[in-house]
Amino acid sequence: MRLGKAARICESGSGPFSVFRLLGAACIGLAFAAQAQDVVTWKAFAQVEMERSSGRIVPRFPETLAALDQKDVRVQGFMLPLDVGEKHALFILSAVPPTCAFCMPGGPEAVVEVRAKRPLAYTDDAVTVTGKLSVLKDDPTGIFYRLTDAVPAK
Repeated sequence: MRLGKAARICESGSGPFSVFRLLGAACIGLAFAAQAQDVVTWKAFAQVEMERSSGRIVPRFPETLAALDQKDVRVQGFMLPLDVGEKHALFILSAVPPTCAFCMPGGPEAVVEVRAKRPLAYTDDAVTVTGKLSVLKDDPTGIFYRLTDAVPAK
């Protein structure tokens, strides 16, 4: 069977389409690593559902996720700094690596706001942090999850 040019480029692992293969592999690797390290998975965070209440749309968390509120947990993801600098005490942890410095990589179920005890050095690699998880039912910023007193996991 004869492949088109885009398919041949993608199959060879070169050209502009190779980044999708690399990102896919990174996400799959991160998912397996997260399960192996006993962290709260992004699949668990994504179980939130939206419902209408008093004319507003609000999150509804399943009991297993709501039970994590105010518990110490481990979360693995990619840093999205909220300010310039080499180290960050406040940042967003994302399920997927960022593709644009100005774009959120997913919805509120795919990010965790992190407030670290001490600033962490920025990295493009996945990081694992431990801290107290807040499951937010009505946060004015629209965040569903916040990790406070976070430190790098050992």
